[in-house]
Formats: sequence, structure tokens, C-alpha cells
Amino acid sequence: MKRLHILLMALGIPFLSLGQQGTNAAQPQTAQTFTLDQAIQYALENSIRAKNAILDQDLSRAKVKETIGIGLPQISGSASIVDNPTLPRFFTVYSGPGGFFDLSGVPGIQVGDVVAAKNPFQLPSSGTGQLSVNQLIFNGSYLVGLKASNTYKELATRTREQTEQDIIQLVKKAHYSVLINKERTLLFDANINRVDSLLKNTRALNENGFAESIDVDRVKVSLNNLTSERDKFLNLNELGLQLLKFQMNYPQDQPIEVAGNIQDVEVNTNIDSYKDNWNYQNRPDFKVLQVNQRLQELSIKNQYANAVPVISAFANLGYSTQSPNIGGIFTTSGTVKDSGTIGPDSWYGFSQIGLNLSVPLFTGLSRSARIQQEKIKLNQIENSFVVLKNSIDLEITQSSIQFNNSLKTLTAQKENQDLAGNVARVTKIKYQQGVGSSLEVTDAENALRQAQTNYYTALFDAMLAKVDLDKAYGKLLPTTYKNTITNPDKN
Repeated sequence: MKRLHILLMALGIPFLSLGQQGTNAAQPQTAQTFTLDQAIQYALENSIRAKNAILDQDLSRAKVKETIGIGLPQISGSASIVDNPTLPRFFTVYSGPGGFFDLSGVPGIQVGDVVAAKNPFQLPSSGTGQLSVNQLIFNGSYLVGLKASNTYKELATRTREQTEQDIIQLVKKAHYSVLINKERTLLFDANINRVDSLLKNTRALNENGFAESIDVDRVKVSLNNLTSERDKFLNLNELGLQLLKFQMNYPQDQPIEVAGNIQDVEVNTNIDSYKDNWNYQNRPDFKVLQVNQRLQELSIKNQYANAVPVISAFANLGYSTQSPNIGGIFTTSGTVKDSGTIGPDSWYGFSQIGLNLSVPLFTGLSRSARIQQEKIKLNQIENSFVVLKNSIDLEITQSSIQFNNSLKTLTAQKENQDLAGNVARVTKIKYQQGVGSSLEVTDAENALRQAQTNYYTALFDAMLAKVDLDKAYGKLLPTTYKNTITNPDKN
């Protein structure tokens, strides 16, 4: 009972929030049964963290497509209609009779005066339709961005792998807790039946004068305590199921059952086999840091690429017309004329093609400062490798020691349980034969139950230690669970 409460606190699950249930008790539903593998698969498909990890992968793929799209032709269209109720004046210097403006009849005008006249080359209203095409030919920063976008996609994949490892760890622990509780429930039933049988025999002996009433009361107290403990344990067992639902993101208001038993769980293993082919890259968190290192290296390359010239091509195609008034724009014949053809109320085409070359010459030393900053960030990541390796080494050492200790404790508690069971059996036989006391029987039963509790506590600790050991060595992601992350583009 205490162990389950501690487990809930360790996993960070609020105790009260999981205890609300049973509002639909009048409407029984068929419980869905899950094996451990099925529970893990369900969690990987339905957990919010898993779903968000998948969305991050989708986001990274969309980011790659966005980056690729920058290098494809950029096409845009525009149309405009402009009306100038008052056209701007055309300014020039009067050059005298015979010039562009003959103002000889204007009094007071002299050669060299600045004159303003209506623009003879523009009508008040105009319309334009244009299609623009731009094509990037060379951009060093764009090429680096393509590599970075694919690396970013790999980062999302590695992050998803790390998330799924954490989900598997939590689901396994919650699943094992339910299995242990199932076994202990059966043990409670067996103990109650045994003590109840002892109570009936003691009553019979008392009725025949071979036992005192205090012996009956003593056994009755033991039975009552055992029944009360069983009821409390069943409530905590239900809480363990709620915890499993929470880790799986299974509906809290729907019943669930767990298939299998603790005998199916392989606890004893050879730690030396874990050291074979061990590599830090077996750990998802180490892979995530490696991808971040490559991204930072590409970020440095991008700063250098910003100093490389950028070449692009462009083309502008369109038609335009003018009219003495805004209404004339909409009443033109729509006939397209060649540039050398003169015709009223028509649209005339224009075109423009060219190349752009942009060469950064001096940026005030800001690019040099940005490169220095990016290199410092890379040094920080390299330092993080040292910290992560030390952390992994410590985790492996701790989990290995904890696992070995838990196996030793489990072996000792298993022997204690067997011994306590034998003592209880012999004590009961002696009591039935009249050579033992009921107090000895009660003490033996209590010792047996304590030994059983200690054994299952040790077994649960060993199961959790095995999970932590698998995580430390990066073995929590079997091949059957990696099919969704090794081929992310298929999702």
C-alpha cells in the first residue's frame, strides 16, 4: 500500500486527481485488456507527448519544403488603376523660341526662366497589369539552409525517439505496479481463506473444550485486520489502474484490465551482456545532442556564406494603358497593340529581364562578431557532451548497483517467504495436534504476511531497477517500437 503511494509521488501524479472515479457505476462497460506490449503501443499512439512529437516531425518536414521553395521561381502578379485629378506639372528651363516649349507670346518670359507646364506625355488616368518572376541562381546561405533543414528534420526524429523512450519507461513501471497488485490481491484472498479456516477450526476446538475463547478472539482479530488491509489494498490497486490509464492517455472513465502475471516478467539478467557493443549513441539524448552540434556547425557555415555574392534573375511582363478619365480605362477596346503601333483605347505591352548581383562589401564587423558568437555556442555544446557522458556513466553505475542490490534483496526475501511459510505450516499442525498455542499460530501468520509483503516489495523494486537499467543502457526501444521513428517520412 505504502509502496504504491510512493510510486505515485515519484512519478509526479497528483494523488487526489486520480481518485475521482465511479460516476458511471450504474452503467457497466466492457473492460479492454492490455498486455504490456499492447499498453506500450497504445501509449505511443495516443499519448499527448507522443502526438506532439509526431507533430514536431510533421513541422520539420514542412520546414524543409519551405526552405526548398525559396530556391524555386517566385512568381507574383499585380494590377493597378490610377486616376490623377490634377497631374503634376512638368518643369523645364525656357530655351527660347523654337525650343520644346514655344512661349514667345507670353509676356515677361525670358530665356533661362524656369517654367511649369502640364505634362504632355501623361493622361490623367492609367491602368497597369504586370507579372513578375524572380529566380534565385546562387546563394551560399540558401545552400547551407537546405542542409540545416534536413538536419532539423533529423532533430525532430531523435527528439521523438527520446520522448517514446520516456513513455515506455513510465508505462512499464505503471504496468508492473498493476501486475504486482494483482498478485498481492490473490495472496490476500489465499491468506484470508487460510485464516478463516483456522478460525473455524479454533471455534470447533473451543466448543469441544480444547481451546480457550481468547484463542478464538485472537484469530478473529487477525482475520478482521487482514480483511481490512485487503479492502484498503483494493482501493490502491484501483488507483494503480488509474495511473496506468494516465500514462497511456486511456480514458479515465472507461474500465481497463491488465493481462499477464509477474512470472512472465524477466527480472534476472546478466549486466555484463549490457556492456557488449555499448556506445553512447545508444542513448536517444546523446543523439539529440549530436544533431544539435551539427546544426550549430551549419549555423557557423551560414554566417560565412552570408559574405558570398548572391545572384538572381528577374523578368517583368505586363500591359498598360492611359485615358483622359477613369471611365476610359474600363471602356477601352482591350486590343493589344505592338509597341510600335499607334491605336486609340488600347493596351500596350512591356517587358524587362535581367540579373541581380549583390556583393556584401563591409558590414561594420558585425558578421565577424556573429561568427564569434556562433563558435562560442558550439564550444558550449561540446562542453555539454562532457557533462552528458559523465551523467550517463553515473546513471549506468547507479542503476547497475541498484539492480544488483535489488536482486540480492529479492533472493533473500524469497528465502524468507519460503521459511515463514514453512514455519506457519508447522505451527498450525502443532496447534491442531494440541502441542502449540494459538499465539504461536497468530505470530507465525503475521510473520508470513510480512515476509510475503517484503518479497513482493523486493520483486517490484527489482522490476523497476530492471527498467532503469534498460534506460541507462539505451535498451528501452525494442525494434518493434522503432518502426515508426526509423522511417519518419512514411508517417
